[in-house]
This record gives sequence, structure tokens and C-alpha cells, in this order.
Amino acid sequence: MIRNYIKIAWRNLWRRRGFTFINITGLSLGMTASFLMLLYVGFELSYDTFHSKSDQIYRVVADIKTPSDNIEANITAWAVPPNLQKDFSEVVSAVRINDINMLVRKDDLKFKETQVISADSSFFSVFDFKLVQGNPKDVLTKQFSLVLSETAAKKYFGSQNPVGQSLKITEEGYNATVTGVMEDFPNNSHIQADIILSMTTFSQNLDKELDTRWGSYDAAAYILINPNTDPEQLASKFPAFLEKHSGTFMKESKMFVTLVLEPLEGLYLNTTRGGTGGGSMTNVYIFSIIAIFILLIAAINFINLTTARSVERAKEVGIRKVMGAEKQQLSLQFIGESVITCLLAFLITVLFTALALPFFNDIAGKVINEGLFSNYATILKLLGMSLAIGVFAGIYPSLVLSSFKPIKVLKGNFSTGSKGVLLRKSLVIIQFTISIILMTGTIVIYNQMNYMQNQELGFNKEQMLILETPPSDSQASLKNAITNIPGVISSSLGSSAPGLGNSSAYSEIENKKGDLQIANLELYFVDHEYIPQFDLTLLAGRGFSKDFASDSTQAMVVNEETIKLLGYSDPKDAIGAKFKQWGREGQIIGVIKDFHFSSLENNIRPLTMRMEANNNDLIAVKLAPQHIQQTIAAIETQWESFLPNQPFDYFFLDDSFNEQYQSEERFGNLFLYFAALAILISCLGLLGLAAYSTLQRKREIGIRKVIGASVTEIVNLLSKDFLKLVLIAFVIASPIAWYVMDSWLQDFAYKIDISWWMFVVSGGFALCIALLTVSFHAIKASISNPVNSLRTE
Repeated sequence: MIRNYIKIAWRNLWRRRGFTFINITGLSLGMTASFLMLLYVGFELSYDTFHSKSDQIYRVVADIKTPSDNIEANITAWAVPPNLQKDFSEVVSAVRINDINMLVRKDDLKFKETQVISADSSFFSVFDFKLVQGNPKDVLTKQFSLVLSETAAKKYFGSQNPVGQSLKITEEGYNATVTGVMEDFPNNSHIQADIILSMTTFSQNLDKELDTRWGSYDAAAYILINPNTDPEQLASKFPAFLEKHSGTFMKESKMFVTLVLEPLEGLYLNTTRGGTGGGSMTNVYIFSIIAIFILLIAAINFINLTTARSVERAKEVGIRKVMGAEKQQLSLQFIGESVITCLLAFLITVLFTALALPFFNDIAGKVINEGLFSNYATILKLLGMSLAIGVFAGIYPSLVLSSFKPIKVLKGNFSTGSKGVLLRKSLVIIQFTISIILMTGTIVIYNQMNYMQNQELGFNKEQMLILETPPSDSQASLKNAITNIPGVISSSLGSSAPGLGNSSAYSEIENKKGDLQIANLELYFVDHEYIPQFDLTLLAGRGFSKDFASDSTQAMVVNEETIKLLGYSDPKDAIGAKFKQWGREGQIIGVIKDFHFSSLENNIRPLTMRMEANNNDLIAVKLAPQHIQQTIAAIETQWESFLPNQPFDYFFLDDSFNEQYQSEERFGNLFLYFAALAILISCLGLLGLAAYSTLQRKREIGIRKVIGASVTEIVNLLSKDFLKLVLIAFVIASPIAWYVMDSWLQDFAYKIDISWWMFVVSGGFALCIALLTVSFHAIKASISNPVNSLRTE
């Protein structure tokens, strides 16, 4: 019997090849898109879950309250982690991690490594990063010990065994010994490194006071707690712990700290403190919903087309019932046909997914899956999804078809009834509602991205070349030599530039009341040329000048947000205000207009600028627009002359600044592609329904043509019902789309307003797409010879 069912199913599918093609193509596209998005969602949710004790690992972070603000930091004081392990039996182990950029040399090889961390010796006992060579207990115990990733080991040592060999690190050229080799970190780890330097290099050599610093906040800290420990109870003991060790310091500095525990598994997606590589739970929710929506659209197509064709199967069902077939048998037959269709779609989906995965990885900006066939569990999941769709999508059609009354059917009195028509119309409305929501979302996302990239930033970033250099006597000489190169307009020294991050500093600045107000403020170290080179606007006072020797030690320039924090309403009133910061004392000499020194996702924060020759980490070079490559070549020549041991590396500030929006751009691109797929799948379903509707009404069309109906009238006749459904979908979709996208925009400090035209464009586009889809068959039917359609009458 099963063989008979399969044979009948295959004959029915082959007889209506056009509808079968639409059904299978729609299902395949829907399953491919949904499966790719679910792979992405699964990858995002898998961050840091590969550690065997991930549920026992917590990041220790600090809330720092000052008289001016409350800072939610993603770091803690250097002394906190080792003392937590000493004072609390609940803490099994603690590890500090610090991101560093480091010059690494081996013979003629020299690289400015950016994926470097320093870590305590407990690193490999807390985390399950795998060592290929070396003992996890002691690879990071000694000073100047290095653990290399397999990629880094191959880069520096080729096929040689790197363990026991040495590399020169930092500008000073310290000899560091390779003590271990580790597997490359998984892509779904928020900690990423190619080189790990032992923390004892600093605590026992370069910075011997590191372990006793309770007021220096630079360390990312993690603790491993006992399995039965309640993290909330443990955290409740931290205030007494801080009072014991740094109570006096907090009172004197008026900086009161609260330690907070964040679960490792939630860091990537759920923390609001940053420092984890930047995932978004909102995006995960959105993509999960889109995946379900696309799958729903594909299933709707199947249900619509199958129920629409029920008239053709009516006599077959009637005869089977007369011959003794039971309702259950008929239901199983039609569900079986549905499953066979879905299995065919599954085979095509496997092919589509395998072909699309590399492209999808590229769009996502990360390898979410090495390859579809690298993990058979992935294939089984896709198969399970296909079978589930086949069963659930086939249930309703099977119930409809198996419920036909054989006497009525065989007399030719069968009609699908108003319920079937209503269902199909409802499903079309749902399809286009989803499509219009996705189209509107795409328009909003791209307008927001365009707004962020073209917003007036308050500084000049065009033709600005950035060279990262360590502070040294050679740095100033190199900067002067570069300034004299033809094609260089100007150059300046600084600790950072807009979009590159910056440090913060404990500060005391005189407020409007005359008190020294304590605050933790953003800090740039700059030179005399920095402010004019970046075209920063002075609102009051002056910038740094070589005419005033005291500017190098006793002057500060602040932005508008800083004077607002201090209570000044007029920038001029802040000129002459006293300050204390990082051991320096002086007064404010100038106030600059606020500029966006970080992403437009963030509000502009209070910023201070000072001169400090030993803290400038970069040279900013403004280039003339002509002959840029020749100018860069001349700069490289000067670099080799002054800094021969360092690799020449540069980037343009506008490119770097725009990189802040890469994750949003990727989100927008993914949204666009899947919105387009949803629309395509919807149109395939509409195409099938239009074709079938035209087929059902071919005699009516023939009669209308005989009595004089024009092509336009027939097209209108066949199109108007479908266009009404799209208009209803537009009315339903608009408020939903507004709510969803307005919620998404709340993550941005600076954002567009959602305008009415965005809904009109998406609705109009959907209407045009539907009209074109339906008109194809309507026009074809209207220009056909009516004799052919009336011949059977």
C-alpha cells in the first residue's frame, strides 16, 4: 500500500509540474534561508558555552560611583582577583586578562601584533582552551613566557618546534620564551588571542606594584566558583571585602566601588558594559523571528497551493471512498505526498545551503559553520525540519481532501466553499504582512546606517593617515620629518583619535560653585597641532600654543559636555577653572565644541585634553588629496630611517571610524537579503495561486472575451482580489513595523525619525510586485484564444 501511495504521489506531482516546481522551489528557498539564519542564531547563542565549567565562571566588573557620575565598567582593579581567591573559599581560581598591542620580532620578521593578551598562570585551568604543547599548569608561571596559537607558531617558526625558542617583544626588545602552543581560539569565544604573555612579566618585573593596586582599573577579571556556590550570596560579601582592603582609598578619592558578577555565558549577548566583541540579543531575537516568518511563508505557499488544487483531486477522493478507503487512509496518503514534496525540497535545500554557506559566512563577518557536511548533526536537523514541515503543512490539506462527500463529488456538485477561500486569502495576507514588515525594516536600517555615516561629526577625518608609534625621542623627530614631506599638509601627536578609543582619568575640576568636583573623565593627550589639524571648533579661550611654556604641564582643554557637568552655562565662565588630574595641576584654557569621538550609538561624553609628551601613541598625518600613494611611500622611507625595528603600518581614520558600524552594516545586509527572499517566496506562492485562479476561471474569461471584454478589463478582473489582499496586509503591517523598528532604534543615541514615506515605499513596492506577479498570468489568459477555453462547453 505504501508503494502504491508513493507511486500515486509521484504521478500527481509530475502531472502538475509547474505547481510542483513552485512548491518545491518555495519550500527549498524558505528552508535554506531559515536554516542559515537558525545556524547564525545558534552560533551567537553558543558563545563561551564550550568551556566545561562555563556555568561556574563569572566576570568580575565594577560600578564606580563618583560625585558626578556612576560608571558601569567592564573591568576591575588589579588587586581584586588575587585577593578574592585568598579571602573566599568559594572562589576556586581567579584570572586577570589584559589586551595589549605588542611589537614581536624574530630575525627579520617583525609584526605589530594586535591579538595579544597578558594573563595569569591560572588561565588554562579556568578556561578550556586546548594546549597542543606545554603543561597548562605552568606555561604562564614564569616571567616573559609566551603561549602561541598554532597560526602564530607557524607564522614565526614555520614547521619547527617553537617550544623553548625565543622571540623579542615590545620596543625594548625583551627576550621571551615560547612555553606552549595552543589551538586557535574558537570563533564563538569572546576572548580572542594569538599570543598570551604571562602576567608575571608585569607583576614580578615590569610593574611590581601591580598586585597591590586597588585604585587602578584596567584588568578584565574572571573567577571560577565552587559548583554549589550561590553567586548572589557571594556578591553580597563583596562590600565588606572592599571596605577591608580599599575603604580608606575610596573615602579619600570619593570613588565608591561595587563589584558585580556577570555569568560568562551571557557576556557576549547580554552585557551592557562592552568589552566582549559586541553581540546583540535584540538581533538574535529579530533573526529568529525572521527565520520563523520565512519558514511560515514557505509553509503557507504549500498549504495555499495544495488546497487550491483540491477540486482536481475531488473525484479521485470520491472514487477511493466508494471503493472503501477510510478517512484515515486518505489523510495519510495526502500527508505522505506532502512529506515527499518536502523531502525533495530537503535535497535541494542541502545543495542550496552548501553553496550559500561560504557567502553567508562572509556577509555575517564570521565563520558560523565550517561546512554543512562537517557535522552530520546539522544535516539531521535540516532533515527533521523538512519532515516537520511536511507533516504540519500537509495536515490541513489532508483533512480537507479526505472530508469530501463522495456522492456530491461524483455528481459534480463539489465546491471548496467559503471557508477554503477565506483561509487562502488569510494566508496571502499573512505572507504579505510579513514581507511588508521586512521591507520597511530594511528601509529603516539602511537610512539609519546612512545617517550615522554621513552625520556631521564635529571633526575632520578626511585624508587623515594614522601611524601607531610608541612614545620615544624618535617619535617627535619622525613627526617633524613627516611634516616636511611634500603632500603632507600637517601632522600631530596624540594618545588617540576619534573612533579609536581613549583612556579615562580620575579628575578634580573646579565647578561653577568654586568646589573641586570629582569625576572620571575621558582623556586625550595631544600636542599643539592636534586641535587645528582635526578642525575642532573653539567656543571659548584658546588651544595649546608654543608661546606658552606652561601649556605642556599646566593647561587643559575641555568639551561642552564637561562644562555642563560642572554646571557652567557659558563656556567663557569655565576658562581659568582649576584642575587636578594624574598628578598634574593647572587650569582650563579652552573649551571646544562637542564632537563625536565615539560611535553615534553612544552619547557624547565629557572629554578633557592635555599635553603629555610621554603618552602619545600615534602620529596623525593630514594628506593632500593629490599623489597620496607617493606621499605614503615617502612617509615609509622616513619611518624606516627613524624606527627601523618596527614594521611600517598605517590606516586612514575615515575607514577606521566607519568600522565601528560594521556589525550594524552586516545586520542590515543580512536583513536585506532575507527580506528579498521572503518577498520572492511570497511571490512564488502568489504566482501559483494566480495561475490556478486563472485556470479555474478560463471559461469565464473566454465568455467575457466573446462578449467584448478588453485585455485591461480581464487583467483588472483577475488582479483586483489579490491587490485588495496586499492592501489589507499593508494596513496590518505598518503599525507592527513601526513598533519593531522604533524599538530597534532605541539602541542608538543618535537616530533617524521613522517617516511615513518609508511605509508608503514598502507598501507600494509590495503592491507593484503583486501586480506584476498576478498580471503575468492575467495577461496570458486575456490574450489567449477564447475558442480553446470554450471548446468543452
